[in-house]
Amino acid sequence: MSGTSGISLGSATTPTISPEFVARLAERAQDAERLRELPAATIDDLNASGFTELLVPARYGGRQADFPAILDPVRRMAHGCASSAWTIGFFALHNWMLALFGERAQEEAFATRPFLAPAPLAPTGRGVPADEGIRLTGRWSWATGVMHGNWIIVGALCGPEEDPAGIYPALALLPAGEFEIEDVWHTDGMRATGSNDIVITDVFVPAHRLVRVSDIYTGTAPGAGLHDADTYRWPMVPALALLAAMPALGSAERAADIYTERLSQRVLAYEGVTQKDKPIAQAHLAEARVRLRALRGLLADTVGEIETTVAAGDPVPRPVRAEARLAAAHIVHESRAVIADLLEASGASAHFLDNPLQRIKRDVDVICGHVVFDYDTSRELAGALTLGMKVSRTAMV
Repeated sequence: MSGTSGISLGSATTPTISPEFVARLAERAQDAERLRELPAATIDDLNASGFTELLVPARYGGRQADFPAILDPVRRMAHGCASSAWTIGFFALHNWMLALFGERAQEEAFATRPFLAPAPLAPTGRGVPADEGIRLTGRWSWATGVMHGNWIIVGALCGPEEDPAGIYPALALLPAGEFEIEDVWHTDGMRATGSNDIVITDVFVPAHRLVRVSDIYTGTAPGAGLHDADTYRWPMVPALALLAAMPALGSAERAADIYTERLSQRVLAYEGVTQKDKPIAQAHLAEARVRLRALRGLLADTVGEIETTVAAGDPVPRPVRAEARLAAAHIVHESRAVIADLLEASGASAHFLDNPLQRIKRDVDVICGHVVFDYDTSRELAGALTLGMKVSRTAMV
């Protein structure tokens, strides 16, 4: 089920994720779930692969691939382990996010390689102006990969307490040692992401390590001009949403592969026939495959529209950004439905803990809970903006 989507995967020099890399993720999936973080061997494999260099600017020795080059490898990694694919994908994406900051911040952070930074973006911190920067305090949840992080990017509301109109959301960049980790990641899915909470208490962040969210949302952040490449003109929400949808799509593809393998092996109790001989089993398989083909087509169409706009030097309009978020939410929503249908058709034995189907379902159920995949909100925003209606300036588009 690993068919191509028609999306550009970058140049011949782009680091590739080999089938062996994916197979090792699958072999370690149960250990990763038990550890509640990526195993050390996976981090070693990741560093050796050079994958986190994919979207690092050329001026800092990175690959500076086209943005869509990140999508297909993360989709394929999910054939091995959705949690690992999610974490690795975000490590790579956050290198792209660092490239949106100003030059001085990039010089500081890209001096650490690989740059591994969780990025809980909800503005649950408060930055008060102080001496060419802010003093930052807050608590953030969902810090994916924080157990291996050497930097962190967090969202905060910045500005003077006495001037509410002057408060603006921004991203702040801090090195390891300036945040604390609280072990709260006890979940029924996506356990290997290690998405614990972090706490920052009255830490000074210089102004050059801040970037306004409004600039990142629109693709006009400082790095867009610094690097003069289409890669860094992508707006953040479509970039984040489409990347985050890949572990769900890849998981659904893997579920279809597992279901296909089981059909020839499973003899139905009380019937004495192999499941592959049941027409309804054949129909389940065919339906899953065509639904997944449709999702890959939606992905290619969505990416193609943004790439065309960015290549023309134009900003990506809010309605297009909202439709991209909705496309990502639909990919996750439909992938989850495909997995549920195949699991239901696989019998009770699919629920043993050594069967990857049950873990795939648990992982994608948790992925669906990410705020960017809120299906109702995604549809509301896309519909409202299509009609030319106003939406909140802080809406995630």
